[in-house]
Amino acid sequence: MALSLSNPARRRLRTLGFLSPWLVGFSVFFAYPLIATVYFSFMHYNQIKEPTFVGLRNWKYVFDQMPLFGPALWNTLWLVVIMVAVRVVFGLSLGLLITKIKTGAGFFRTAFYLPYLAPPVAATVAFVFLLNPGTGPVNEILDAVGISGPNWFNDPDTAKPSLVLLSLWGIGDLMVIFMASLLDVPKEQYEAADLDGAGAWAKFRYVTWPAITPIVMFAVVTGVVQTMQYYTQALVAGKVASGVNIGPGSVIQPGYPDHSTLTVPQLVYQMGFQNFNTGAACVLSLVLFAIAMAVTLLLMRKRSGLLSAED
Repeated sequence: MALSLSNPARRRLRTLGFLSPWLVGFSVFFAYPLIATVYFSFMHYNQIKEPTFVGLRNWKYVFDQMPLFGPALWNTLWLVVIMVAVRVVFGLSLGLLITKIKTGAGFFRTAFYLPYLAPPVAATVAFVFLLNPGTGPVNEILDAVGISGPNWFNDPDTAKPSLVLLSLWGIGDLMVIFMASLLDVPKEQYEAADLDGAGAWAKFRYVTWPAITPIVMFAVVTGVVQTMQYYTQALVAGKVASGVNIGPGSVIQPGYPDHSTLTVPQLVYQMGFQNFNTGAACVLSLVLFAIAMAVTLLLMRKRSGLLSAED
């Protein structure tokens, strides 16, 4: 016999059945890991012996006795602010440029999108070799025109900007997203702006920008979350630039040069899987989670974020 929709209990049961895939995924992949991380942050656990309660000792260790926590947190926040802003501006600029091109738009769209498809490790290795201060073609071209090229990944002052350049090499994802949003702006609004005598900047400010603001918001929030987890590119770039051979059983010390590319996710891996200090690794993870949540909530506020009060 079919379930009667007039029965409130059965309707709730049916609704719960439809929600069950999401509830299972949320519980297994978010709620349980978060609760376990909080639990282990108050425990001494080396992944071999049973965990023992130590109170706030792990928290005090991270904030008071871990010398690399400060540089790693600074590097991570620097990348969040600079890398996300530059990627959004560059991706939007490319999207605007390609949507205005009359001939060859398909070629440029493909050329800018292809680097995004490259595996992160392979793309990082290739980019580091391109920027090699001694043998890289970029510095050779700069020398040919009389410009002394920087040391890129081998200099603490230019290592993080080099990572930003690497992120711009794979800007294809944001470019495609912004192109789709730009092409979705009603042409009638541009025609009305032309009749009113609006210039290029006025049309962007009063027609394009209000229409794509939700997409910019999406790009910023997802960029912040992804950059807070920045790990592979920074680790590989530092190791390749240092010239150290990575063989079986070798322990990778991240952050070359001079801890300038060290990020909090690298510290999490180092604490959890090299030093087997699970408690400290969980504290670092919770710090990342708290910062990401705070920044996301700040951006999603209508008056403090990117969305205007009218959206």
